[in-house]
Amino acid sequence: MNSNNASYLVPDWPAPSSVKSAITLRTAGSSQAPFDAFNIADHVGDSPSAVIANRLALNHLLGLPSEPIWLQQVHGTEVVYGPEVSCKVAADACYTDALGQVCAVMTADCLPVLFCNQQGTKIAAAHAGWRGLCAGILRNTVSYFSPDETIFAYLGPAIGPQIFEVGPEVREAFLCGAQNTQHKARIDSAFRSSDNSRYLADLYALARAELSYCGVENVYGGDFCTYSQPEQFYSYRRNQITGRTASLVWLESL
Repeated sequence: MNSNNASYLVPDWPAPSSVKSAITLRTAGSSQAPFDAFNIADHVGDSPSAVIANRLALNHLLGLPSEPIWLQQVHGTEVVYGPEVSCKVAADACYTDALGQVCAVMTADCLPVLFCNQQGTKIAAAHAGWRGLCAGILRNTVSYFSPDETIFAYLGPAIGPQIFEVGPEVREAFLCGAQNTQHKARIDSAFRSSDNSRYLADLYALARAELSYCGVENVYGGDFCTYSQPEQFYSYRRNQITGRTASLVWLESL
């Protein structure tokens, strides 16, 4: 992932030139502790004026063509079509084929996934916490692309596999949702035994397993840990009361 500015990172993926993307860092914003400094979320208890200032700064820094579509994320599997969204809607993914429309998700340990097709005519952003990932949010998002399209996916910053400890019920839920033998084997390999009959779960590996099942093999990113990199990223598991990172993707005319 490349950085062009202290406040955001540019995903390193072979997206067409019409596809623009960025992921915010927590630095150089208006929010005070514990939301310091570039919190984008208006639902975490931060000062509303600070959030507004940060969103305005984000629009300016990236030269966004429009205000991002800010979803009311609920750890579910609902995917919405950007041009049909008139206000904040309960969903965990958004897709569009409209120029100048910005799809966005907010995270603080959960996995943000950005999508585009090889032609650079369709994009999507998905919020994949373990519950949504297990229930099929990525599968649902991919279904809005045509079956014959080559799809690129970028895995943004999430809690890393050395930190994300879960109970056996989480592993069992994923295994029960496996679609075939190969999918099940990849899911199983994403869990490593920890203490007290618990497991360390690799969200990145689970996402790759899901995307591979969906036929998406061009997958990039997945090399950060939000918990272990407090200077750059917010982490709910580390701090509970904290801000949110925004992962954004949009289409521009060539």
